[in-house]
Amino acid sequence: MQRSDLAKPDLPDVPGVYLFKKGREILYVGKATSLRDRVRSYFDDDLIATRGPRIVDMVTRADRVAFEPAPTVLEALVREAALIKKYQPKANVEGKDDKTFLYAVITKEEWPRVLTVRGKDLSESRTHAQGVVLAKVYGPFPSGPQLREALRLIRKIFPFYDTPKPVTTKSKHVHAKIEFNRQIEQYPKELNKVAYRHTVRNVALLLSGRGKELRRTLARDMKKAADEERFEDAAGARRELYALDHVQDVSLIKEEHTEMGETRIEAYDTAHLSGTNAIGVMVVIASGVPEKKSYRTFKIRGVQKNDDIASLREVLSRRLAHPEWSLPDAIVVDGGKTQKKTAESVLAEMNMKIAVTAVVKDERHRPREIIGARAAGISEADAVLANAEAHRFSLAKHRLARARQFRSK
Repeated sequence: MQRSDLAKPDLPDVPGVYLFKKGREILYVGKATSLRDRVRSYFDDDLIATRGPRIVDMVTRADRVAFEPAPTVLEALVREAALIKKYQPKANVEGKDDKTFLYAVITKEEWPRVLTVRGKDLSESRTHAQGVVLAKVYGPFPSGPQLREALRLIRKIFPFYDTPKPVTTKSKHVHAKIEFNRQIEQYPKELNKVAYRHTVRNVALLLSGRGKELRRTLARDMKKAADEERFEDAAGARRELYALDHVQDVSLIKEEHTEMGETRIEAYDTAHLSGTNAIGVMVVIASGVPEKKSYRTFKIRGVQKNDDIASLREVLSRRLAHPEWSLPDAIVVDGGKTQKKTAESVLAEMNMKIAVTAVVKDERHRPREIIGARAAGISEADAVLANAEAHRFSLAKHRLARARQFRSK
């Protein structure tokens, strides 16, 4: 298969799973933050160095690429595992020891737990792990860190137990841990078996890659609860539906992008305390991973009022006055065309050619539009990741400054 063949499928810039195929045979299954960018990466000149001869051979043999979009990276991850389990593509499993893969399991207990288990700890029938009877087994998952991060995200939506020991009404040790974690909203707030069975059902649907069915189930639960005037339950189902569609899977994006080529991105954001004590921050993302030792904070000096444009100009000018700091491949700013042009004008004044991308937010501070990512040579997912990390770092610095201000009064 050649890069020119990519013109045939209309690959979208959205999360999903992709399948390299030769006729009806499925050679390889993968997941992507951006289907378009991820699949294109298989036709880069340095593929053999980054992915190895096995993948190069697979791409050469393939005659087409199929794909399935997914609403989130989280759902792309679990769908990938479901398809690998179903088809066992050679390029995914050949030459790998099945015992090293990580699986997600649901125990067959009074209060089912959701755990991660190595293949070596599963029996041949995959019904037991370390003496625990299993109701469901999901996987294999190619990346252990991604599975653990996915379960962390799922537990925020559908709180489940993952205690080392079984959950029983007689276990004081387990109950003490459950009580503590319930207080920090890590586990279900109430020991209600009927409600918890529904939670485990939802987790099972999600882990099996049946996101559409899960959404239909939640919508049905919401309607039924409303019809029966169980309004608190209806509101709970509505919150779960919303959380499922708006899961913040930035960490999964980070994990995926470590597998791709080295790209250094700097992202900028500003924060202020009621128009005073303004600060600007710079974060660095290298190969999709935060490089925290390179983060910088700038106390805004030349701007008297809350002026984001002037603050951005000052921060960039001061940052670019440090030639000893490694220069990025791209810069990401928070805002629209005005912020992008401001950054570009500062770069032009400094006689530097670095592409700028802008992330436009909606009224809920969610990414609405990405300007200039393709021209900057980065994916929209890269831009969103960098922008989110800059915003997180800016808020952290903002809270710290506010705490210091209050203590000084």
